[in-house]
Amino acid sequence: MGKLEGKVAVVTGGASGIGEATLRLFVEEGARVVVADIKDEQGQALADELAWEKGAAVFQHTDVTNGEQVAAAVARAVSEFGQLDIMHNNAGAMVGRGSLLEMEEAEVDRAMGLLFKSVFFGVREAGRVMSKQGKGSIVNTASIAGLHPGAGPHLYATAKAAVVFFTGSAALELGEYDVRVNCVCPGGVATELVSSALGAGADILPAIEESMRGRQAIERPGQTIDIARTVLWLASDESDYVTGQAIAIDGGENYGAKWSKQTMQ
Repeated sequence: MGKLEGKVAVVTGGASGIGEATLRLFVEEGARVVVADIKDEQGQALADELAWEKGAAVFQHTDVTNGEQVAAAVARAVSEFGQLDIMHNNAGAMVGRGSLLEMEEAEVDRAMGLLFKSVFFGVREAGRVMSKQGKGSIVNTASIAGLHPGAGPHLYATAKAAVVFFTGSAALELGEYDVRVNCVCPGGVATELVSSALGAGADILPAIEESMRGRQAIERPGQTIDIARTVLWLASDESDYVTGQAIAIDGGENYGAKWSKQTMQ
């Protein structure tokens, strides 16, 4: 029996990157899933593939900056599969780059809407269902950029820091209903989020991945499956006494350069 046998999950930003890797792992472990994304073609293709293998996936067009659409994704899980056990608030993009001296208010609103408000919507809507069920696991995707200044662009890092803080705050309220709320904080992982931030396509991902090699204690670059495995653990009953946590998955990058690269030893 899989670790998620009988469970139902919604994953936002599920059409590619970390979301796709997580969905594939969830289905392998027995979950029925809703692929929630704005990428209709990619999302539907993934749902069709997973449904063909396990008969356990549907696609729901979801703009996570729109609370009604997030609510619709949660409602789709309940109407399609009868319940909601796992909500992975994962959708995002690398926004808010550049000097703060040149940023416009619209960019602030965009960053907070996509990276923080979307998580608020996801936690709220999942919490409404899970609190009535008396169980559930919510996993938010933050970043090591949200753990300390200097690890990412101003607005991206600030929004991710808000996700970390909100995760702990939500855990205090929803824990009374046996609903757990945690977040994962990935380090550098070569995904479409990174290549699109550079104004390039997926063809440059191998070069980006190679540039990430050797920066941290564990030398290999991070992979989407590294993040997905931790999300799986947090979603499963194996972590049923874990809540309010922000877990860095970064090969040690959050602690700085590896020992041999440090100037003082």
